[in-house]
Amino acid sequence: MAFIEIEGAGKSYGGNVVLRDINLTIERGEFVAIVGYSGAGKTTLISMLAGLVTPDTGTVKMNGLEITDPGPDRSIVFQNYSLLPWMTVYENIHLAVDQVFPNWPAERKKQETEKYISMVKLTPARDKKPGELSGGMRQRVSVARALAIDPQVLLLDEPLSALDALTRATLQDEIERIWSENKKTVVLITNDADEGILLADRIIPLSAGPGATLGPSIAIDLPRPRDRKTINHDPRYKAVRNHVLDYLLTSGARQKTVINRKLILPDIEPEDLSMRVPGWHFGRRPVRRKEIKSESVEVPS
Repeated sequence: MAFIEIEGAGKSYGGNVVLRDINLTIERGEFVAIVGYSGAGKTTLISMLAGLVTPDTGTVKMNGLEITDPGPDRSIVFQNYSLLPWMTVYENIHLAVDQVFPNWPAERKKQETEKYISMVKLTPARDKKPGELSGGMRQRVSVARALAIDPQVLLLDEPLSALDALTRATLQDEIERIWSENKKTVVLITNDADEGILLADRIIPLSAGPGATLGPSIAIDLPRPRDRKTINHDPRYKAVRNHVLDYLLTSGARQKTVINRKLILPDIEPEDLSMRVPGWHFGRRPVRRKEIKSESVEVPS
């Protein structure tokens, strides 16, 4: 039995089918990346794993038990950081530890908090608030907070998509390093195929919506640690990348629909710049032909 198992899951909102026939198995300690278009339903899929969304059809299980609610065994890192702005780095992470492990002695809570601050290399910024941090540093805090509750599964919902290229590359390396040290089960949602191939053991494309579904799972047998400059020249990397992109482009093409509509435009005639209203001052404005009318008026002689 797989550690995580999704069978025939589907989800709709207001009659619009977002996901359909989702089938996925993930082994313990595996790093899986799901890559797809924006708006295809990736966040809905990871929300099912987090217990934030319940599928309309099918089941989502972990350790053989159906996931119906959020829990500390699954921790999620969102794209928008989700930090409490009035709390420092230390306080944001300590709050998570305190909520999940309320019976721990105060000293142990402090040690765990400091441990994960150090893991993401933010010790010099431990007393700063989110508003004093860069985007990359805020996302490091989010990752540290997610890991500090010692989850069995780490869910990453496009955590790096809002960052600049250099910061994104740095945090990609940090995520791989942290995963190598902890060997947590990780599910990464991304719209960047290169990111998925660089980090994951396995990459799975999600077709274009509406009614998106998972494509073929592709094992990434590139040795770790992976160097982004080196793997660009590796034929196995190119083969995986082309396979993923071909599936995404093909599924996107299938979803295109031609809609023909008859448009009724308002009856507006452009002004004729060659015509002027006699006697109009301040530039003698241009008029439309329909505005000029002839009429006969009889006056007493």
